[in-house]
Amino acid sequence: MLGASSAKVRTMARIPDTPKVARRREREKRTISNMVAIYCAGNHEATARTETSHAGEALCPACKAIDDYCVLRTERCRSMAHKTSCEECGNHCYAPAEREQIRAIMRYAGPRMILHHPVAAVRHLLKK
Repeated sequence: MLGASSAKVRTMARIPDTPKVARRREREKRTISNMVAIYCAGNHEATARTETSHAGEALCPACKAIDDYCVLRTERCRSMAHKTSCEECGNHCYAPAEREQIRAIMRYAGPRMILHHPVAAVRHLLKK
């Protein structure tokens, strides 16, 4: 019986976002996508960057897979309306291996965001 009820939970549609939450969700997706692009540009050859990120930047196939994963996780986040950051969220959406990858990306790209995307960087810092 428990399996049937948990199957129902998985197939339930997400409640539509309010306009404010929808803007925040899109901003979060753009920010993480920009961070992946900064990481890729700094760590991978330009000739390898044949894919396009969610934010429109050039990525290598490996970084494109990470970008797609992050955008999907952000799109499916159930706590977007009230959380401050993924790190402080009680429901971790990222699998452990991907969580380590995105931490490495954020450690690299975070300080560089102020140069590439200053408005997004300041917004991100103010949300914490």
